[in-house]
Amino acid sequence: MNYLPEGVVQQILSQLKNARDVASSTCVSKQWQSCVPYIPSLFFSRAAFDYSPRGNHQRFDYDDTIGRMVEAALRLEELVIYCPFNPSNLGKWLIPRGNTLRVLELRMDGFGDKPGPDGTGTQLDCIHVAKQLEQLKIWGVSLTTAPKWGVLKKLKNLEIVGATLRDGVLEEAVHAFPNLVSLVLLSCDGVGLVKFELEWLERCRLDFLGHGSIALFLSTPRLEELNVQGFSSIWVKPNHRLRTLSIAKTHGRVYNVEMGKLAEVESLYLRGIQWSWGAISSVLQNATDITQLTMKVEFCGNSETLLPFPEVDLVNFFNSHPKLQKFEIHGAMFASLCQKNSLANVNSNFVIPSLEEVSVIVRSPLNAEQKLNTLELLVMHSPKLQKMVIRVSQMKNCNEAADDFFEEVCKFQFMNQRIVCIE
Repeated sequence: MNYLPEGVVQQILSQLKNARDVASSTCVSKQWQSCVPYIPSLFFSRAAFDYSPRGNHQRFDYDDTIGRMVEAALRLEELVIYCPFNPSNLGKWLIPRGNTLRVLELRMDGFGDKPGPDGTGTQLDCIHVAKQLEQLKIWGVSLTTAPKWGVLKKLKNLEIVGATLRDGVLEEAVHAFPNLVSLVLLSCDGVGLVKFELEWLERCRLDFLGHGSIALFLSTPRLEELNVQGFSSIWVKPNHRLRTLSIAKTHGRVYNVEMGKLAEVESLYLRGIQWSWGAISSVLQNATDITQLTMKVEFCGNSETLLPFPEVDLVNFFNSHPKLQKFEIHGAMFASLCQKNSLANVNSNFVIPSLEEVSVIVRSPLNAEQKLNTLELLVMHSPKLQKMVIRVSQMKNCNEAADDFFEEVCKFQFMNQRIVCIE
């Protein structure tokens, strides 16, 4: 590299991100050390200060090292800190780089809501100095007090993982970024109500913990992707542009979902232990143009009692979703489509025009004949069907009835080898 032009050396070394690599490169020569101001990214891994070449246990002053490196990188655009640090020093690092920093990612280890260095506000208040910030990601933060971020108009992407929250604090913090395009909140806890009004938001993923009831209210006219987990009641103002919708709740019940017409939704995913039938039917009736549907809800009911799904007319269901191409269905919903009255409505003119792929989870051998008839009807009346996967590994009641049913499924698979497979 001694024979390369200085500009080429700068370009090569500017690709370094790992803080240990950057520090090592400064020891090679004065020329390499002079390239540090041109480094756009610094990444301090969780174990950045854990390794000592000589095997000794000399104590490093982490914060001083981080501060010196950030100060030396005059054109720093991305700063990622996963190693332990004192949040009180964050402001000293950000102020000199406030006009260049575009991406900031921090692992807080439960800090964040304690008073700042001057005894007021919070330790995260200093983020407001990074006026050019476009992406902010914070891990393991405590947000029980709203940070004073002012308004950061250039920030487009916000991600918070593993946060302890309080009602109202999250809303105030998020609305400091009025031009958000992407919002991700994962493994968050401590709130009963989540409410956002964000004009420019296009992608939203919300994953909240807890067994209690959490309500969600969204007013996002440009929203295209919504993925939510852990909410019992969901209300989205109908002026959205949703194309992908995923709703899940692994504990407790989903009582209510109101979103208006889902005319542009193409992919729909519903998962959970128990949903009210009103919530399920509301979503399905409004999403008539979906091309992909995943239904993995086990029970219905609005009380503690777990109830089976009501009967669903197979003909009406597929006539109401004529564009459906990929259908993944759990045992409960499959059983509701396999009722005698539903199958009696099928005639030779019935066609499922777009269906290409079906995945069925069979949980019980009950009503085996009706279930087999339904599988046969799906194959017979779907001219574009390319693949049917039958999953029986979770089937309960493993007795002779289950053996007989499985034998019939194997015969069905043998008769339709080109399309049907068993997992």
